[in-house]
Parts: sequence; structure tokens; C-alpha cells
Amino acid sequence: MEDHQITIRNELKAGDLGQVAALHGRIYFEEHGFEMGFEAYVMESLLEFYRQYDPARDKVWVVEADGEMVGFLLLMHRQDEQAQLRYFILEKKYRGMGLGKKLMQEWIDFYKEKGYKGAFLYTTSGLDPAVSLYERFGFKKVSQIKSRNFGVPLLEMLYQLKMEKA
Repeated sequence: MEDHQITIRNELKAGDLGQVAALHGRIYFEEHGFEMGFEAYVMESLLEFYRQYDPARDKVWVVEADGEMVGFLLLMHRQDEQAQLRYFILEKKYRGMGLGKKLMQEWIDFYKEKGYKGAFLYTTSGLDPAVSLYERFGFKKVSQIKSRNFGVPLLEMLYQLKMEKA
């Protein structure tokens, strides 16, 4: 593996949202056969995030290698002091280096720092390394449904994180 200058920044810049949608569209098509509807779904939900973005309660992690986006994650505030984990993605060649674990730890740290009461995320079958990471950080599967939302048969799964009372 060549040396790449990997950086993580926590502010959104012009062009980021489009790159997040493009990363999801390309990677999920190449690795899972998801059709363009998935990229459109990501675009719509990123717009929802942007419209309610509050830097005091929300945070982004933009992973760049040599100045190019190769990964992304965000924490989005929701009703009832809940947080949603969304858009966790890393280019294949940047997986297995501990980056995902580092991002999850930073996500959890921010989540705790802001005093959220709980968190949730949605994921799909076939993303076993991600699911394993979520579970290591305390997320538990609470429901699943079968769907063909993105052109392939899937199990869509809801995971929740409950904060332990101190």
C-alpha cells in the first residue's frame, strides 16, 4: 500500500454532499449491485441533513487521502434527544487499517459529549464488517424487514444504542 496522507476533517465544504452521494452510488453498485435509486435516496436524505444541520448538535467526519474524499460519517440530531448514525462509508483500499474503528470511537465520543439519550442507524444485509463494528460499539439489532428498495433483495435492519445510566 502506497503512503497516502489521510486526514479527517469535521467541517462541511462546498462539494462534499455531492461527493458523499457519488461515493455511495458507486461503491454500493460495485459491491452490492444497488441501482441508481440508492444514490438518489442518499441525495435526498443528505438534503434533509443539510437543511437541519446544526454544528452544535451534528458532526461530520470527512476522510480524505491526498485531498480526495475516500470516506464519510455523520451524526445527525433527531427528536427526543436521539442521534442517528448515517452515511458511514470507506473506499475499499482504506478498510482494514483501523480507520473505521477510529471514526466510530470519535462518533461515540461526540455522542456522549453532547448527552444524547439514545442513537439508531439503519443498515442492510451484506455489510457484515460494518455491522460487526456497530455491535462492538454497543448497537443492537431491534428489527429487520425484507425489501427490494434498491433493486436487489435485502434485509433492512434497524440498530439502536441505549446509553447506560451512569
